[in-house]
Amino acid sequence: MREMISMVVVLTVLTAVSGGLLAAVKQGTALRIEEQVLKFQKAPAIELIFTDVTNDPLAERFNVDAEGAKLQVFPAKLADGGTGIAFETKGKGGYGGDVGLMVGINTDTDQIIAVRVTTHQETPGLGSRVKDDTAFVSQYDGKSMDDGFGLKSDNGSIDAISGATITSRAVTLAAIQAQDLYKKLKPEILKEIQ
Repeated sequence: MREMISMVVVLTVLTAVSGGLLAAVKQGTALRIEEQVLKFQKAPAIELIFTDVTNDPLAERFNVDAEGAKLQVFPAKLADGGTGIAFETKGKGGYGGDVGLMVGINTDTDQIIAVRVTTHQETPGLGSRVKDDTAFVSQYDGKSMDDGFGLKSDNGSIDAISGATITSRAVTLAAIQAQDLYKKLKPEILKEIQ
């Protein structure tokens, strides 16, 4: 009985120490991970979306509360004098998991400036083409935030990538999510920009 109690005590101590170490490592690396995601995933997409701006959207980013989660918004002062924003949404249901989509929106016209895929785990050579296929993502350029973003096979206006319909649908779901978030959060976002 004494051995069993000592084993339970030892196991409890080891578990507590291990849990504490894991929590400390997570907390200690969270900022570094966020910086890496910003640098290697979000920043390249933002640079492709906002090709001609007079400010640094990365440096001026801010967070908005979106249904209990924080939405990181990147404001842009467009060269033509207008304003734009970009934020990332996740499209559920990709073949390999969620597909991240950075959506740039002109806040003056409520039109999409451009979209870029930030993250995916899709099949190389098939679904992975959504990240680099500019013909696919450019279908969103200039679309109003009131337009339907569905695939043509779903009575929408977007052509799917051949052989990657599931991934293409995940991108459209991310665009629809961005549309919904923008409509709900536009007043709050505009307060932060001005």
